[in-house]
Amino acid sequence: MRELITPLSQMLKNKEISSVELTEKYIAAIEADNKKYNAYVSTTFDKALENAKFADAMLASGKATALTGIPMTLKDNICSDGDLTTCCSKILEGFRPYYDSTVWNKLKAQGAVMLGKTNMDEFAMGSTSETSCYGAPLNPRNVNHVTGGSSGGGASAVCANLAAYALGSDTGGSVRQPASFCGIVGLKPTYGAVSRYGLIAYGSSLDQIGVLANSVKDTALVFDTISGVDANDQTSVDFNFGNIADTLGQSDVKGLKIGVAKEYFEGINPELKEAIDGAIKFYEDNGAEIIDISLPVLKQALPVYYIIACAEASSNLGRYDGIRYGYRPESFNDVEEMILKTRTEGFGDEVKRRIMLGTYVLSSGYYDAYYKKACLLRENLIADFDDIFNTCDILIAPTAPNTAFELDYSGASPVEMYLSDIATVPINITGVPAISVPIKNDSKGLPIGMQLIGKKFSEKTIMNAAYFYEKNAENGVADFEGGVTL
Repeated sequence: MRELITPLSQMLKNKEISSVELTEKYIAAIEADNKKYNAYVSTTFDKALENAKFADAMLASGKATALTGIPMTLKDNICSDGDLTTCCSKILEGFRPYYDSTVWNKLKAQGAVMLGKTNMDEFAMGSTSETSCYGAPLNPRNVNHVTGGSSGGGASAVCANLAAYALGSDTGGSVRQPASFCGIVGLKPTYGAVSRYGLIAYGSSLDQIGVLANSVKDTALVFDTISGVDANDQTSVDFNFGNIADTLGQSDVKGLKIGVAKEYFEGINPELKEAIDGAIKFYEDNGAEIIDISLPVLKQALPVYYIIACAEASSNLGRYDGIRYGYRPESFNDVEEMILKTRTEGFGDEVKRRIMLGTYVLSSGYYDAYYKKACLLRENLIADFDDIFNTCDILIAPTAPNTAFELDYSGASPVEMYLSDIATVPINITGVPAISVPIKNDSKGLPIGMQLIGKKFSEKTIMNAAYFYEKNAENGVADFEGGVTL
């Protein structure tokens, strides 16, 4: 895959183009192409040009970094002061936060340029981004197919060259799965590696802000900037990752112990299995040690995830009542009716379904049978992953059991859609990092993603392994032609 941030940064530093000029090119591309992909749900072009002027001043003063002047985008659940941020839900229509998320504060200080907010499943609940109140974003690889979810708009924008990179959130695969479906790179960091301050919550013990980009190097440059402890987020961790981007390519994979869990490959599309098998052979041919392992606990991950995620959603979404902000019905007789109408009219079907599931598992008489048991099983999953990483350096797995669904896929029940998360949710339950990289197209021309998983705070290891594959393997996923061209 092509690296984009470093070449653009070099052009800016060499004065071949200014950040304002580069931003104007992205704005023109969004105005021309967004109606085709529905990647952006709101734009911040005036602010982007202000950011670009600030970036040009940084460049002129010699204080520029790799991200200075580079246009990017935020998912519609990441706050920025004064900008429309709705989680793609009617219940938050018109909501403009009065503060910046920590990740945007960090990027803004580096001279990043924000183009707008990207489409997503409502409150990040979904695997296709079709639950958005703005309509689904479309996959640039084939507009008759979904982008994946819930960070589908960011994946679409990056794939279509309507942003150099995007920030999304990953609660059960919501960065990695759309990256896989759109043929780009997606990183879900270790829980606590990146501050969640300013991320509108879905499942607080599972949510993590991640990166969508064109290449592993681009991903590392962004992660190096946004990672770190934050006093505003008590779940953030003070861990020194160093500068991962500078370490890429300095080592090969000889002696790297790669675990292959058979449970990750049960029931997946045969084309995907063949593609991942080819990647495993590539690593083995280049000196990695392949270790066959068994993780039977993976079969418990999906029910554990949906019980915990829905329970936390039930708690977190209780704040949307029509009283303080967002949608409020036009007529009601009393406060109780106002709250009832607000939630009935404001939330979409999938959000209502998960709130009801969460309320049920937390209710008297069912708490011990469902939520408490799920929390105990979560501890078993964490312990088993810890044991595996005493044997292996990383795990390799498919990102998803299938390539991108067709739009309005009629055969999919809610449960069938939940099953599409089977390869990604264990990572969020256990809090470990994982990166999805494109490896091949299937027979329909749709990208296949490979997932590399590491122990907590091993982002350097998984990104170096992913970078080695990206630079040395024969990649069947071509760069997308369109959007901004330079």
